[in-house]
Amino acid sequence: MLNLFQGIRPLKRGGALRDAFAGVAFAAMNIPQALGYTRIAGMPVVTGLYSLLLPLLAFATFGSSRFLVVAADSATAAILRSGLAGMAPSASARYVALAGLVALLTAVFLLLGRLLKLGFVSDFLSQTVLVGFLTGIGFQVGIAVLGQMLGIQVTSRRSILQLVEISRGLPKVHLPTLAVTLAVLAFVFALRWSAPKVPGPMLAVILAIAASALWNFAGHGIAIIGPVVGGLPHFAMPDISWRDIPPLLSVAASCAVMILTQSAATSRVYAARHHDRLDENQDLVGLSAANAAAAFSGTFVVNGSPTQTAMVESVGSQSQIAQVATACVVALVLLFLTKPLQFLPQCVLGTLVFLVAIRLIKLRSLASIRRESPGEFALAVTTTIVVIVAGVEQGIILAMVLSLLRIVHHIYHPRTGVMVPDETSIWKLIPPDPGATTAPGLVMYRFGAALFYANASRFCDEVLRLVGPSPTNVRWVIIDGEAITNLDFSAARAVEELKKNLASMGVQFGFARLPWNTRADFDRHHLTVAIGPSWIFNRLHDAVDAFEALGAAPSATLARSSPTS
Repeated sequence: MLNLFQGIRPLKRGGALRDAFAGVAFAAMNIPQALGYTRIAGMPVVTGLYSLLLPLLAFATFGSSRFLVVAADSATAAILRSGLAGMAPSASARYVALAGLVALLTAVFLLLGRLLKLGFVSDFLSQTVLVGFLTGIGFQVGIAVLGQMLGIQVTSRRSILQLVEISRGLPKVHLPTLAVTLAVLAFVFALRWSAPKVPGPMLAVILAIAASALWNFAGHGIAIIGPVVGGLPHFAMPDISWRDIPPLLSVAASCAVMILTQSAATSRVYAARHHDRLDENQDLVGLSAANAAAAFSGTFVVNGSPTQTAMVESVGSQSQIAQVATACVVALVLLFLTKPLQFLPQCVLGTLVFLVAIRLIKLRSLASIRRESPGEFALAVTTTIVVIVAGVEQGIILAMVLSLLRIVHHIYHPRTGVMVPDETSIWKLIPPDPGATTAPGLVMYRFGAALFYANASRFCDEVLRLVGPSPTNVRWVIIDGEAITNLDFSAARAVEELKKNLASMGVQFGFARLPWNTRADFDRHHLTVAIGPSWIFNRLHDAVDAFEALGAAPSATLARSSPTS
């Protein structure tokens, strides 16, 4: 399990220098963003710098991905803020201790996930609801910082109530604060349009600090962040008690699920893009180590960030050496450059967070989902609304539940139909309406899912509807079992009863194209004997040949259909 430095090895001098320079460029781009995440998380500003120090080094040591950036992230920061709301004042010593405990519990959950090989859990958040979830976070985070951007005092924790407060406070907008906000927005957007490779947020922070110190922004009523503690973080256990653990288990579990999902998806994309190796189990160890480092160094939960990973790739990085170099730059900032940070206007941080929130709102993805699948679009929008109205933690639980329910729906209500040959003698499906047949006297019925206790009655009812009331013209019913990947005890008994009902009506019943593992299920549940081994055909046209051999319905077209089936 301790296969170290996979994201760095093999280490070559030329590649190391290239990645080190990329890390310096990445630090210039990412430090302002990390400071902004502290506003989302409700943490002191300096903890944003801490999140780019030991957690980066921990993942570089224990992780597998050469590209994944594990640091503060908007999604997990929003989950943290939502979970700790009301438990302690934001940015207080008590709040920081609770945030450290959440990071430590998250590390434990991730390590348990590695030991129990639970990485598959990340697959249960569908892309659809994940888009809705991140869009909801984008709206929630954007709304949360509007007050800072406008100079309006906001006390509510719920997004809807925050909007109400902001709308009521619009006549009291602090014009100097608004002017600074608009200047930063215009500056960043102008650089994105004219010089996209220039780190606009970093330049905006530097210029804002200089202007604030020169023209005394604080004296004009523009709120600044105030003194920032300098020096490297102290490595210590969060100041908490055992009683603090139970209320935070659900928060940490939500963070762990989000980390599993987002990190796995991001690392897979970049490993595939660069034809690189990837050990997802080892990445779980790296993610656990990074969160443990976050807990012991006084910062908050960290995540594999898709936006930051894209940023580090864009500056030419090809290994975790870049993240090590970033950590070194951050250490220098902590040692020598924290004093000027006290002049940074809060509205500038709020504006940078707002820009992050805009990137999280996936309107194009939602539009694409709506065009292709209105049902999935409804799920995504529902998730978005729940995140905005109820909260992030509730949103991620709903996202998991909706994803699982969608899977259950597909299995319970699979695609079914009667198989008929088209004009090119290829099998196609027609709706399983009463009276539909493959040929006179023959029904070949396809069921598109595993047979289990919940959908077995649906399967039997649909077959009986196809046969119709006795007496019936149907003589054979053959089930195309290619998609029936397994069969449980309850389904076996239901199929056995269906066989008896059809026999009483004078209808022969069999299966074709059963997968080998499903044949094993048939044997174990004694269904092979109940149906009769001769009524389980290897191929569809074997069943057609047997039907025609009895003189039931001669059809040369059927006999030639789908020669590979």
